Amino acid sequence: MDSIALGRYIPGTTLIHRLDPRIKILSMLFLLIAIFIPAGFYGYLVITIVSLLALSLAKLRIGFVFKALRPIMIMMIMLMVINVLVVKTGYVIITFLGFEIYSGAIYQTLYIFIRLVLMIVITTILTATTKPLELTLGIEDLLAPFVRFKVPAHEIAMMISIAIRFIPTLIEETQRIMKAQASRGVDLKEGKFKEKIAAILSLIVPLFVSSFQRAEDLANAMEARGYVPDAKRTRYKQLHVDTKDRIILLFVILILVGLIKIAIFI
Repeated sequence: MDSIALGRYIPGTTLIHRLDPRIKILSMLFLLIAIFIPAGFYGYLVITIVSLLALSLAKLRIGFVFKALRPIMIMMIMLMVINVLVVKTGYVIITFLGFEIYSGAIYQTLYIFIRLVLMIVITTILTATTKPLELTLGIEDLLAPFVRFKVPAHEIAMMISIAIRFIPTLIEETQRIMKAQASRGVDLKEGKFKEKIAAILSLIVPLFVSSFQRAEDLANAMEARGYVPDAKRTRYKQLHVDTKDRIILLFVILILVGLIKIAIFI
Protein backbone atom coordinates (compact mmCIF):
# COMPACT_ATOMS: atom_id res chain seq x y z
CA MET A 1 0.00 0.00 0.00
CA ASP A 2 2.94 2.36 0.39
CA SER A 3 3.23 2.63 -3.39
CA ILE A 4 -0.40 3.76 -3.74
CA ALA A 5 -1.26 7.44 -3.38
CA LEU A 6 -4.59 7.99 -5.11
CA GLY A 7 -7.42 8.00 -2.54
CA ARG A 8 -5.08 7.23 0.35
CA TYR A 9 -5.35 9.14 3.64
CA ILE A 10 -2.11 10.25 5.29
CA PRO A 11 -2.56 10.92 9.03
CA GLY A 12 -1.27 14.27 10.26
CA THR A 13 -1.91 17.35 12.39
CA THR A 14 -1.02 20.04 9.86
CA LEU A 15 -3.12 23.11 9.07
CA ILE A 16 -4.60 21.42 6.00
CA HIS A 17 -5.47 18.30 8.00
CA ARG A 18 -7.26 20.38 10.63
CA LEU A 19 -9.41 22.33 8.18
CA ASP A 20 -13.13 21.67 8.13
CA PRO A 21 -13.86 19.05 5.42
CA ARG A 22 -16.59 21.23 3.95
CA ILE A 23 -14.10 24.06 3.46
CA LYS A 24 -11.61 21.70 1.83
CA ILE A 25 -14.26 20.31 -0.54
CA LEU A 26 -15.44 23.81 -1.51
CA SER A 27 -11.85 24.98 -1.97
CA MET A 28 -11.16 21.99 -4.22
CA LEU A 29 -14.26 22.72 -6.31
CA PHE A 30 -13.35 26.41 -6.69
CA LEU A 31 -9.79 25.52 -7.71
CA LEU A 32 -11.06 22.94 -10.21
CA ILE A 33 -13.30 25.62 -11.70
CA ALA A 34 -10.32 28.00 -11.78
CA ILE A 35 -8.33 25.44 -13.78
CA PHE A 36 -10.80 25.70 -16.67
CA ILE A 37 -10.87 29.50 -16.70
CA PRO A 38 -8.99 30.65 -19.85
CA ALA A 39 -6.44 32.77 -17.99
CA GLY A 40 -3.48 31.38 -19.95
CA PHE A 41 -0.28 30.10 -18.45
CA TYR A 42 -0.39 32.88 -15.84
CA GLY A 43 -3.51 31.31 -14.38
CA TYR A 44 -1.92 27.86 -14.33
CA LEU A 45 1.17 29.36 -12.67
CA VAL A 46 -0.98 30.83 -9.89
CA ILE A 47 -2.82 27.53 -9.32
CA THR A 48 0.48 25.63 -9.36
CA ILE A 49 1.92 27.92 -6.69
CA VAL A 50 -1.21 27.48 -4.56
CA SER A 51 -1.03 23.68 -4.99
CA LEU A 52 2.65 23.60 -4.00
CA LEU A 53 1.87 25.79 -0.98
CA ALA A 54 -0.93 23.41 0.05
CA LEU A 55 1.43 20.43 -0.37
CA SER A 56 4.00 22.18 1.81
CA LEU A 57 1.45 23.06 4.51
CA ALA A 58 0.13 19.49 4.47
CA LYS A 59 3.71 18.14 4.62
CA LEU A 60 3.13 15.94 1.58
CA ARG A 61 6.10 15.06 -0.61
CA ILE A 62 6.19 15.72 -4.34
CA GLY A 63 6.97 12.02 -4.82
CA PHE A 64 3.64 11.18 -3.21
CA VAL A 65 1.85 13.20 -5.91
CA PHE A 66 3.86 11.48 -8.64
CA LYS A 67 2.57 8.15 -7.31
CA ALA A 68 -0.97 9.45 -7.78
CA LEU A 69 -0.15 10.45 -11.37
CA ARG A 70 1.40 7.11 -12.29
CA PRO A 71 -1.82 5.06 -12.79
CA ILE A 72 -3.21 7.45 -15.44
CA MET A 73 0.08 8.42 -17.10
CA ILE A 74 -0.52 6.08 -20.06
CA MET A 75 -3.98 7.57 -20.65
CA MET A 76 -2.53 11.10 -20.48
CA ILE A 77 0.18 10.24 -23.02
CA MET A 78 -2.38 8.70 -25.39
CA LEU A 79 -4.64 11.77 -25.16
CA MET A 80 -1.71 14.09 -25.84
CA VAL A 81 -0.51 12.08 -28.86
CA ILE A 82 -4.02 11.98 -30.36
CA ASN A 83 -4.47 15.70 -29.72
CA VAL A 84 -1.15 16.58 -31.38
CA LEU A 85 -2.03 14.57 -34.49
CA VAL A 86 -5.67 15.72 -34.81
CA VAL A 87 -5.62 19.47 -34.08
CA LYS A 88 -4.78 21.53 -37.19
CA THR A 89 -4.68 25.13 -35.94
CA GLY A 90 -1.81 27.60 -36.08
CA TYR A 91 1.28 27.04 -38.22
CA VAL A 92 3.22 23.89 -38.99
CA ILE A 93 6.14 23.39 -36.61
CA ILE A 94 7.44 20.04 -37.79
CA THR A 95 6.55 17.19 -40.13
CA PHE A 96 7.04 13.75 -38.57
CA LEU A 97 6.46 10.48 -40.48
CA GLY A 98 4.08 12.27 -42.84
CA PHE A 99 2.13 13.96 -40.03
CA GLU A 100 2.15 17.75 -39.78
CA ILE A 101 2.32 19.00 -36.19
CA TYR A 102 0.84 22.47 -35.70
CA SER A 103 1.62 25.10 -33.10
CA GLY A 104 -2.00 25.20 -31.93
CA ALA A 105 -1.87 21.47 -31.26
CA ILE A 106 1.24 21.88 -29.09
CA TYR A 107 -0.30 24.69 -27.03
CA GLN A 108 -3.61 22.87 -26.60
CA THR A 109 -1.82 19.66 -25.61
CA LEU A 110 0.18 21.56 -22.97
CA TYR A 111 -3.06 23.05 -21.61
CA ILE A 112 -4.66 19.60 -21.37
CA PHE A 113 -1.60 18.09 -19.69
CA ILE A 114 -1.31 20.91 -17.12
CA ARG A 115 -5.04 20.79 -16.38
CA LEU A 116 -5.02 17.03 -15.76
CA VAL A 117 -1.95 17.23 -13.54
CA LEU A 118 -3.35 20.11 -11.48
CA MET A 119 -6.72 18.35 -11.10
CA ILE A 120 -5.04 15.19 -9.81
CA VAL A 121 -2.76 17.15 -7.47
CA ILE A 122 -5.66 19.09 -5.95
CA THR A 123 -7.88 16.03 -5.47
CA THR A 124 -4.92 14.08 -4.04
CA ILE A 125 -4.34 16.80 -1.44
CA LEU A 126 -8.01 16.56 -0.44
CA THR A 127 -8.10 12.77 -0.09
CA ALA A 128 -4.65 12.60 1.57
CA THR A 129 -5.58 15.10 4.29
CA THR A 130 -9.22 14.19 4.93
CA LYS A 131 -10.47 11.06 6.66
CA PRO A 132 -13.11 9.09 4.72
CA LEU A 133 -15.66 9.66 7.51
CA GLU A 134 -15.02 13.42 7.52
CA LEU A 135 -15.29 13.46 3.75
CA THR A 136 -18.67 11.75 3.97
CA LEU A 137 -19.92 14.20 6.59
CA GLY A 138 -18.66 17.17 4.57
CA ILE A 139 -20.32 16.06 1.33
CA GLU A 140 -23.54 15.28 3.17
CA ASP A 141 -23.63 18.73 4.81
CA LEU A 142 -22.94 20.48 1.50
CA LEU A 143 -25.76 18.53 -0.17
CA ALA A 144 -28.15 19.06 2.75
CA PRO A 145 -29.88 22.14 1.18
CA PHE A 146 -30.93 19.94 -1.75
CA VAL A 147 -32.76 17.46 0.49
CA ARG A 148 -35.92 19.56 0.16
CA PHE A 149 -35.78 18.75 -3.57
CA LYS A 150 -35.65 15.03 -2.65
CA VAL A 151 -31.94 14.70 -3.39
CA PRO A 152 -30.57 11.73 -1.34
CA ALA A 153 -27.68 13.65 0.22
CA HIS A 154 -26.61 10.95 2.66
CA GLU A 155 -26.68 8.17 0.07
CA ILE A 156 -24.68 10.21 -2.44
CA ALA A 157 -22.10 11.14 0.20
CA MET A 158 -21.82 7.51 1.30
CA MET A 159 -21.32 6.27 -2.27
CA ILE A 160 -18.65 8.89 -3.02
CA SER A 161 -16.73 8.16 0.18
CA ILE A 162 -16.88 4.38 -0.42
CA ALA A 163 -15.70 4.85 -4.01
CA ILE A 164 -12.76 6.99 -2.88
CA ARG A 165 -11.93 4.59 -0.07
CA PHE A 166 -11.80 1.59 -2.43
CA ILE A 167 -9.53 3.22 -5.05
CA PRO A 168 -6.28 2.09 -3.34
CA THR A 169 -7.86 -1.29 -2.56
CA LEU A 170 -8.70 -1.89 -6.23
CA ILE A 171 -5.25 -0.74 -7.33
CA GLU A 172 -3.66 -3.14 -4.86
CA GLU A 173 -5.96 -5.92 -6.08
CA THR A 174 -4.96 -5.17 -9.68
CA GLN A 175 -1.28 -5.42 -8.78
CA ARG A 176 -1.88 -8.71 -6.97
CA ILE A 177 -3.75 -10.21 -9.96
CA MET A 178 -1.04 -9.03 -12.38
CA LYS A 179 1.64 -10.75 -10.29
CA ALA A 180 -0.48 -13.93 -10.07
CA GLN A 181 -1.05 -13.96 -13.83
CA ALA A 182 2.65 -13.28 -14.50
CA SER A 183 3.57 -16.27 -12.32
CA ARG A 184 1.31 -18.39 -14.57
CA GLY A 185 3.13 -17.22 -17.70
CA VAL A 186 0.80 -14.42 -18.81
CA ASP A 187 2.81 -11.57 -20.37
CA LEU A 188 1.02 -8.22 -20.24
CA LYS A 189 3.82 -6.29 -21.96
CA GLU A 190 5.10 -8.42 -24.84
CA GLY A 191 3.43 -10.39 -27.61
CA LYS A 192 1.08 -9.72 -30.51
CA PHE A 193 -1.98 -7.51 -30.30
CA LYS A 194 -4.35 -10.49 -29.99
CA GLU A 195 -2.21 -11.95 -27.21
CA LYS A 196 -2.23 -8.62 -25.35
CA ILE A 197 -6.05 -8.48 -25.57
CA ALA A 198 -6.26 -11.99 -24.11
CA ALA A 199 -3.81 -11.01 -21.35
CA ILE A 200 -5.86 -7.90 -20.49
CA LEU A 201 -9.04 -10.00 -20.33
CA SER A 202 -7.30 -12.38 -17.94
CA LEU A 203 -6.73 -9.32 -15.73
CA ILE A 204 -10.11 -7.62 -16.08
CA VAL A 205 -12.34 -10.64 -15.46
CA PRO A 206 -10.91 -11.63 -12.04
CA LEU A 207 -10.74 -7.94 -11.07
CA PHE A 208 -14.48 -7.51 -11.75
CA VAL A 209 -15.27 -10.73 -9.89
CA SER A 210 -13.19 -9.59 -6.91
CA SER A 211 -14.81 -6.13 -6.97
CA PHE A 212 -18.34 -7.54 -6.97
CA GLN A 213 -17.39 -9.90 -4.14
CA ARG A 214 -16.03 -7.01 -2.07
CA ALA A 215 -19.18 -4.99 -2.77
CA GLU A 216 -21.37 -7.89 -1.65
CA ASP A 217 -19.30 -8.40 1.52
CA LEU A 218 -19.55 -4.68 2.32
CA ALA A 219 -23.33 -4.67 1.73
CA ASN A 220 -23.76 -7.71 4.00
CA ALA A 221 -21.61 -6.12 6.70
CA MET A 222 -23.61 -2.86 6.58
CA GLU A 223 -26.89 -4.77 6.67
CA ALA A 224 -25.72 -6.91 9.60
CA ARG A 225 -24.95 -3.72 11.53
CA GLY A 226 -28.46 -2.41 10.95
CA TYR A 227 -27.59 0.27 8.41
CA VAL A 228 -30.68 1.90 6.87
CA PRO A 229 -29.90 4.64 4.31
CA ASP A 230 -32.91 6.90 4.89
CA ALA A 231 -33.18 6.42 8.66
CA LYS A 232 -32.83 9.42 10.95
CA ARG A 233 -29.51 9.39 12.79
CA THR A 234 -27.45 11.55 15.10
CA ARG A 235 -23.74 12.33 14.89
CA TYR A 236 -21.03 11.76 17.41
CA LYS A 237 -18.72 14.19 15.59
CA GLN A 238 -19.99 17.67 14.75
CA LEU A 239 -18.33 19.86 12.12
CA HIS A 240 -17.44 23.46 13.01
CA VAL A 241 -16.10 26.27 10.84
CA ASP A 242 -13.65 28.60 12.57
CA THR A 243 -11.52 31.60 11.58
CA LYS A 244 -8.77 29.70 9.75
CA ASP A 245 -11.39 27.91 7.63
CA ARG A 246 -12.98 31.21 6.61
CA ILE A 247 -9.58 32.71 5.75
CA ILE A 248 -8.64 29.75 3.54
CA LEU A 249 -11.99 29.78 1.73
CA LEU A 250 -11.78 33.56 1.21
CA PHE A 251 -8.25 33.16 -0.16
CA VAL A 252 -9.39 30.54 -2.68
CA ILE A 253 -12.39 32.67 -3.73
CA LEU A 254 -10.09 35.66 -4.29
CA ILE A 255 -7.89 33.49 -6.51
CA LEU A 256 -10.93 32.41 -8.52
CA VAL A 257 -12.15 36.01 -8.92
CA GLY A 258 -8.64 37.16 -9.85
CA LEU A 259 -8.33 34.51 -12.57
CA ILE A 260 -11.74 35.48 -13.96
CA LYS A 261 -10.56 39.11 -14.21
CA ILE A 262 -7.33 37.98 -15.92
CA ALA A 263 -9.38 35.94 -18.42
CA ILE A 264 -11.58 38.97 -19.16
CA PHE A 265 -8.73 41.42 -19.78
CA ILE A 266 -6.22 39.24 -21.65
